[in-house]
Amino acid sequence: MTGAFVLGLLLVAAPVAGTEPAPPAVHQQTANPETLAFDPDRNAQADVDRALADAKLSRKTLLVILGANWCHDSVGLAGWLDTPRFVDIMRNRFSIVYVDVGTPQIGQGRNLDIARRFGIKKVKNTPLLMVLSPDGKLLNSKKDAASWRNAASRSEDDIFRYFATLEPAS
Repeated sequence: MTGAFVLGLLLVAAPVAGTEPAPPAVHQQTANPETLAFDPDRNAQADVDRALADAKLSRKTLLVILGANWCHDSVGLAGWLDTPRFVDIMRNRFSIVYVDVGTPQIGQGRNLDIARRFGIKKVKNTPLLMVLSPDGKLLNSKKDAASWRNAASRSEDDIFRYFATLEPAS
């Protein structure tokens, strides 16, 4: 091939300036919303203490969610609780504290004493959802608390139903 022929092919194949096709749209919305709610720099004990004091005054049930931003199920659960469908029920019936626990599965956990404080000896997975009375009593079973490790695969309706049917604090 001659140089002129190759140059001609390149010119024919090159797009005309301003006529390039737009790059494919990046799909930002996932099937499950996600919220990065777990801050490793927070004083988790102080956050829980403050939330318990507020729950006593408001007589709301306290949700203490132990998780991490690296965990798909943790950010998935936090994401659902932050959606318009959940906002009213969360605001009216619950107080929520998100506690970053690092990676306890591989021995690099933090704030694990919070789970022990409420009777859960070991955090094996994330998220761990503790439902507490305004007086700090664990209302859900340890098995239920640990069952949220599959939160991202639960349907929105199942998650909503769980919180809608929790007994209000007394």
